[in-house]
Amino acid sequence: MARRCAVSGKGPMVGNNVSHANNKTKRRFLPNLRTVRVTLEDGTTRKIKISAKELRTLKKNS
Repeated sequence: MARRCAVSGKGPMVGNNVSHANNKTKRRFLPNLRTVRVTLEDGTTRKIKISAKELRTLKKNS
């Protein structure tokens, strides 16, 4: 499975590790994903991966 949020579409970003000597090596910034169960309109439940920020937003709006 991809490391991508099912609601917002957030995925990994790329950047650099920077050492004290200013050496740069590539790294990935992964999103803070959580697996949650969601109940659909037809009564079935399904597991989706959602970012922690979107989970907070959904809880706030419900």
